[in-house]
Amino acid sequence: MHRRLVISAVTVALCGSTLAGTATSASATTEDATTTAAAVDCRRVKCVALTFDDGPVADTQRLLRILKERNVQVTFYLVGKNVQRYPSTVRTAAAAGHQIGNHSWDHADLTRLSSAAVKSNIARADTAIKRATGKKPTTFRAPYGAQNATVRAAAARPLVHWSVDTLDWKYRDTARLIRVVKADTRPGDIVLMHDIHKTTVDAVPGIINGLKARGFHFVTVDQLFAPNRLPSGKVTYHNRAAYRP
Repeated sequence: MHRRLVISAVTVALCGSTLAGTATSASATTEDATTTAAAVDCRRVKCVALTFDDGPVADTQRLLRILKERNVQVTFYLVGKNVQRYPSTVRTAAAAGHQIGNHSWDHADLTRLSSAAVKSNIARADTAIKRATGKKPTTFRAPYGAQNATVRAAAARPLVHWSVDTLDWKYRDTARLIRVVKADTRPGDIVLMHDIHKTTVDAVPGIINGLKARGFHFVTVDQLFAPNRLPSGKVTYHNRAAYRP
């Protein structure tokens, strides 16, 4: 009996060391990724913020694998009811260092709703995202880009829209999407795409390769504007003025 207890104690100690080492290694990897991203100064190098709206959907997991393989961080503007359906996907995205933004509960045109309804719609999405990630999103993107004073006041945070509209939802053409993003993107741009379309996810490797060839660094929306903070209740489209080669 004594011998069995000693062996068990040794086994627990060894397992504990292994788990601690794994945790330390995972923590170090996350730290390295964060440090690398934070080290990018978009006032000195060409930066672009790729953003994906309307998810998550099942194919968002494939997009996350593509981004991980290429060490690229993006910003997701998520619809609350989809977050409720795929919470583990949202957790994975947040853990990988991608920025998570609020894109309303159900993608309604908020300008057609009462003030109380707008607040409720945004709050429901906040709750779903916080349950999945532990954090309330700090930026908001209005569905369809439709916003007014009521929407801005209800959001009570920066509204982030886009400076490159790829129209990926309209054309559903992978080759066209790669061409448009590569040709139209300038330093400081915020690119709008939708990971709910397979053709868009298919285009992401080509988009990354094309922009890397032009010397771009991929950052989240917050990183694009760092060290500045976006103003609450105002709409932001790009940060082109920051780049000073």
